[in-house]
Amino acid sequence: MTAHAYTVPILNLLAACLLLISFAMLSRRRTQRLVTLFAWQGTILFLSTCLVAYSSGLREIYYSAALTLLLKVIGLPLILHRLIYRLGAQWDSETVVNIPLTMLVGLVLVIFAFGLAQPISMMATTITRNTLGIALAVILLSFLMMITRRKAVTQVIGFLAMENGLFFAATSATYGMPMVVELGIALDLLVGVFILGLFFFQIREQFESLDLSNLESLKED
Repeated sequence: MTAHAYTVPILNLLAACLLLISFAMLSRRRTQRLVTLFAWQGTILFLSTCLVAYSSGLREIYYSAALTLLLKVIGLPLILHRLIYRLGAQWDSETVVNIPLTMLVGLVLVIFAFGLAQPISMMATTITRNTLGIALAVILLSFLMMITRRKAVTQVIGFLAMENGLFFAATSATYGMPMVVELGIALDLLVGVFILGLFFFQIREQFESLDLSNLESLKED
């Protein structure tokens, strides 16, 4: 068998693991475990990007893999763990709807994502075209996690997980984005996390809680 024949099933396996992690993030309440799952998402993205670089022979994709390792496996998880510890938000986070209903909605979104991605996958020419449906499903599941959590920290984790899905979708469809674009996105993520960290401290100081539902009281002022 050729290297390409070995690469495709491994990529499909990594994509399936990425989808399972997204479902695990929907079902977890402990904030620190969500950060750990986010780091595992980054690890899978790093491995899949390395496989794509190896199979396609494109050297610049290795740079994308290295950036993913530094930012999403090491950098952001460490920052989030430190931020959660300083905020005292390492315990369970409340959800807007119960977990079983959220998982059921997640299954519907996965079916919708696969149906939406099927015609697009047929036009793609990359070896990862079959994983485009999973990439879209990860984006939708991450968005679902954002809108079903009350705590600000968990919503930010959902946003970062959604960016992972976007990165995986770009890799699936077009072998990734230009390096300048990826560096810009990485810088935006780092700056955004630092700014949101300051915002979290302001919320806790004002309301003694990170529940964003408290912000609704500002509408009455």
